[in-house]
Amino acid sequence: MRHYESVFILNPALSEDQVKDVIKKYEKFLKDNGCNIIDIENWGLKKLAYSIQNKLSGFYALIDFEYDLDYNVINLYEIELKRDERIMRYLNVSLDKDAYNWAVKRRERLKKDKV
Repeated sequence: MRHYESVFILNPALSEDQVKDVIKKYEKFLKDNGCNIIDIENWGLKKLAYSIQNKLSGFYALIDFEYDLDYNVINLYEIELKRDERIMRYLNVSLDKDAYNWAVKRRERLKKDKV
């Protein structure tokens, strides 16, 4: 089973509903391609360290997922991300065992903080 984290930055001109729609679009894309979605986090509007496309802020979102298939879903996923004009930047990271364990601990800590 391969574990991945995908972080993307959306255009700050989008509304909250549009941001949720984009996140749902990529959640559906990954599910339709046989991925198991572990967690989705909408980090909200954040200030950027440097301007991207003349924007100083953007909506951040994180999707944790895993898959166990023969073909590489990541290539198809990245093509979709590149085509979407609402996405300013993205980063997909394959997690090794230690990084995956750290991500699990981070999610558990976030859940405790919300309660």
